[in-house]
Amino acid sequence: MTTFDDRENAFESKYAHDAEMQFRAEARRNKLTGLWAAGLLGKTGDAAAEYAMSVVNADFEEAGIEDVVRKVAGDLGSLSSPDAVRAKMAELLPVAKAELMNEF
Repeated sequence: MTTFDDRENAFESKYAHDAEMQFRAEARRNKLTGLWAAGLLGKTGDAAAEYAMSVVNADFEEAGIEDVVRKVAGDLGSLSSPDAVRAKMAELLPVAKAELMNEF
């Protein structure tokens, strides 16, 4: 192998790792958003965890965050707005990344 091949493989490995970490961070953010919304809905324990997982699964409907925003804002109704959900998601992304970094 040449040095160029080594660098190419290293770059591809880093790219794959970064993409996986971004996916995990977004999934964790969605879970945290679901737990936040569950609290507003008065859910606790297993019901809150189940709701949080439904929020994580909602993210697979389309690219971006709008599918999650639509689900959470729709479920919360008058308790929150789509803009408030987006703001909460933006607030929770660094928290999710920090949690993941502490796990590794």
